[in-house]
Amino acid sequence: MKKLFSVLLLVGLLTKGLLAGEGMWIPMLLNSLNEKEMQSMGMRITADDIYSVNHSSLKDAIVLFGRGCTAEIVSDQGLLFTNHHCGYGEIQKQSSLEHDYLTNGFWAMNKSEELPNPGLTVTMLMEMEDVTDLALTGVTNDMTEAQRKDKIAVNNKAITDKAKERSGFDAEVRSFYQDNQYYLLYTQTFKDIRLVGAPPSVIGKFGGDTDNWMWPRHTGDFSMFRIYVGKDNKPADYNAGNIPYKPAYHLPVSLKGVEEGDFTFVYGYPARTSEYLPSYAVDLIAEKSNPHRINLRQSRLDIYGKYAANDPKVRIQYASKDAGVANGWKKMIGESKGIERMNGVEIKQTEEFEFTKWATISKSEATNYTGLIPAFEKAYLRLEPLKIAADFQMEAGMGIELFNFASKFKVLVDESAKANADGKKMEELVKNLQNQTTTFFKDYHQPIDREVATELISYYIQNQSVDFRPTFLNSINTQSKNTINDYVNKLFDKSIFVSEEAVNALLTDFTMKKVKKIVNDPAYQIVMNLKDFSEKQIQPSVKVLNSAIDSLQRVYMKAQMEMRKDERFYPDANFSLRIAYGNVEGFYPADAVYYDYYTTLDGIIEKDNPEILDYKVDDKLKQLYKDKDFGRFADKEGKMRVAFAATNHTTGGNSGSPVLNADGQMIGINFDRCWEGTMSDLMYDPKMCRNISADVRYMLFIIDKYAGAGHLIDEMTLIQ
Repeated sequence: MKKLFSVLLLVGLLTKGLLAGEGMWIPMLLNSLNEKEMQSMGMRITADDIYSVNHSSLKDAIVLFGRGCTAEIVSDQGLLFTNHHCGYGEIQKQSSLEHDYLTNGFWAMNKSEELPNPGLTVTMLMEMEDVTDLALTGVTNDMTEAQRKDKIAVNNKAITDKAKERSGFDAEVRSFYQDNQYYLLYTQTFKDIRLVGAPPSVIGKFGGDTDNWMWPRHTGDFSMFRIYVGKDNKPADYNAGNIPYKPAYHLPVSLKGVEEGDFTFVYGYPARTSEYLPSYAVDLIAEKSNPHRINLRQSRLDIYGKYAANDPKVRIQYASKDAGVANGWKKMIGESKGIERMNGVEIKQTEEFEFTKWATISKSEATNYTGLIPAFEKAYLRLEPLKIAADFQMEAGMGIELFNFASKFKVLVDESAKANADGKKMEELVKNLQNQTTTFFKDYHQPIDREVATELISYYIQNQSVDFRPTFLNSINTQSKNTINDYVNKLFDKSIFVSEEAVNALLTDFTMKKVKKIVNDPAYQIVMNLKDFSEKQIQPSVKVLNSAIDSLQRVYMKAQMEMRKDERFYPDANFSLRIAYGNVEGFYPADAVYYDYYTTLDGIIEKDNPEILDYKVDDKLKQLYKDKDFGRFADKEGKMRVAFAATNHTTGGNSGSPVLNADGQMIGINFDRCWEGTMSDLMYDPKMCRNISADVRYMLFIIDKYAGAGHLIDEMTLIQ
């Protein structure tokens, strides 16, 4: 009875409005209610200061970094801050045994030392425009979902073509509120981005996977890059003669710090959230899909860690891979635990009960929503085994590096099979595969992959029914680990895709006759079996079901907004620029346990353990701590603060986002969420959801006192 009362109480709060700190708001649509709420919480600037197309504003300093993070411009010379883990892949690519920037850090002492990063881009939003009416022109209620999407796609192409021609910028139409509204985004993309600075991993990754998603946190998770442009200050491909970008606006950096209760907001590019899902979807994610994916990733991480601990070269090779696998692994654990703790499925079920009551009372010939919830139930019941099968195919099948690499050669096989195969295109494909081969083997350790393959294939066989797995697994007639190990060893011994020499020999002077070597390779055959299984037995049904669910979700979103028409709704994250606002605040993660809102360098020293890489403290940092040589970056008690927690609603993609104070000045850089609140992608819990940020004063301290790169700070506009 107590549990039911708690669920009903929280549902009551949810249906009366948003919870404190919840929401990822479109900057263009910060209405008077948002602005008044933000100002009542302490903000001293206006919505127009945050987003404007009539004058420079904060938006002109915020960029999408690469394909999955945020960065911010902090000087009039295009200097960028982002997270260390966002720049990690580029730092790793620049590293070698001779120049191990992951271990030792990197600091360019002048612009000529800044390192180019081929393929890295940053994208800036120039303007947003509501084009809902244009996007939905000609769309009728009697259309199928496929017909509707096709019509909207045609409309959106016409909109973007006209926008590009008129503006000179890139343009894209993106959907919001589950395809109920559409906005045109004008952007420009910068292609010459150079590495400027990064602390060593013992600072930038302090705590490693052990502390990932956790609070308290002591990570100096930042790196620095610079945007370069042509002499006209416009985006240009890399050229040694390019010059630093002069932005319309750069963020001032505050040395004032934060105190509990202070207003803050995060400005960035959150990736994906699903806040308006039905209970059946939440149950599938948290209770059915996550557990298997967690187990499969755990196996890979255990093997990576074992080898990395005994070989420095392997540690460098697998650093980025390990981080990528671990990030999702730990997030899924916290997400499932969070949904269970807050009775998330039960809350959704109660909401659906209330929705059905409203739908029954308000139904008419024009709007009848009474069948929505039963339709969701039926669709997700059919989707569940297919979703689990797809999870296994990706995590257990393509989680094996050999299979992943072999799959890249399908483009060559396909082109060769054409009656009128294009010789020039074949040459381009071969050249591209030669480059991919060099990249792959630079960071490949075959003993790891053999052991991973044995573990994942064994788990696949033991935990997935015969009807929902590819046929190659059924040729292994035993669940004995030894037999599976023998199978894997024979596979690796016979495949050419584990040998850089063999692959290069294949690609050198490539002819049509060599295609047979690819097609007959046992690893390639397994990849094709996985692909065939997915395309014939999984994806067709998944596509139909997802289309039906998308249609239901669009109608459900519209219906929820009709039901609670006096409330504000924020759209799910979709990698578009958003504002999240809240307050600096600690929290109670468990009974009788309280976490304060900030951490200090004292905590780093307390965690020091030279025998554990995640907690090895740099000797120079220890000396700076011993000498209390914090300079102007210490707080009023003389402490060196490292990180702080607040109630801003963030997700993946917000990594690297600036955290701003009441005056729009940068006070930190967002890099994580607390583990207890990772279910915030599905449901927000004000008691547990906290975003974690590096204090900008710690970042500046590392740049100045540790790295001796004070010239970078001299570029910035500091607010004392």
